[in-house]
Amino acid sequence: MREISVNEIENIKIGQVENVEAATGCTVFLAEEGMRASVDVRGGGPASCETQLLNPLMAADRIHAIILGGGSAFGLTASGGVRKCLEERGIGFDVGVTKVPLVVQSDIFDLTVGDTFTRPDVSMGYAAAKQALEAPNYKDGNFGAGCGATVGKIAGMDYCTKTGIGSTAVQIGELQVGAVVVLNALGDVYDWKTGQQIAGLLSEDKKGFQSTLDYMKQSISVVDNKFTGNTTLAVVMTNAYFEKSQLAKIAGMAHDGYARSINPVHSTADGDSIYAVSLGEVKADQDLVGALAAEMVSEAIIRAVDSAENAYGFPCRKSVIG
Repeated sequence: MREISVNEIENIKIGQVENVEAATGCTVFLAEEGMRASVDVRGGGPASCETQLLNPLMAADRIHAIILGGGSAFGLTASGGVRKCLEERGIGFDVGVTKVPLVVQSDIFDLTVGDTFTRPDVSMGYAAAKQALEAPNYKDGNFGAGCGATVGKIAGMDYCTKTGIGSTAVQIGELQVGAVVVLNALGDVYDWKTGQQIAGLLSEDKKGFQSTLDYMKQSISVVDNKFTGNTTLAVVMTNAYFEKSQLAKIAGMAHDGYARSINPVHSTADGDSIYAVSLGEVKADQDLVGALAAEMVSEAIIRAVDSAENAYGFPCRKSVIG
């Protein structure tokens, strides 16, 4: 097994656009010939569109794009720009009079980070899709949908850590498996190999971290509004051949990566979702790919922490613990 870049995974292109001043952006995954895909949503507050296409009972056997974006539900308009860009290039499901691009999207809540009223829109979606098609530019850090990502917000934004978008991938023989994660959790983040807290709720002096769960244990009273900026999103990619029903299981197994690395996770204030996509014809064991997907998600979470830089007044890991 050797590590590769997600940019080496076959038959998918990734484009990113961000508005640095407004602290938001989007990351678009495109497959011009289509990709088999499914999704597993476990958070209680998702902002998404067209995800029902990925239900194994639905007729569509392939989609053409996945968007991970900021802006909460407001940012879902970016999908219109991706559709426009793909339709202009003849990419989509042929309905005779045109081709309809099948595009799904999920967004994080980043409205409390920069400019609340500037969100991903049609023009940003179009630009990100154009970038993916003409000059794929994926990289980890404060880019794309990770531009306004933060974690550890139970005590409000004054005590959170800046994170971003992260990725990792491996190859075993012909098999490729990778993941991209936009890390924007209510809870804390842990290194899945050591158990060390590496991001999350800052301590009172802001020189270290404290436990979100311990903070929550101080009172059993109901917190009326935890929606201060949450949801972790991921796309798991493989060049192995799987149908939608199998990909639904792989996406479910990949959530183990969230559970190993984020605590609390899958809360009512998070929209935690994982897409799983099949991009090739390699024959591989479904359970192996699901287990690898969980590892890739956990490792991509670490990359999302380590690649982040201080921004918008929020410290990254390097500023807190070096």
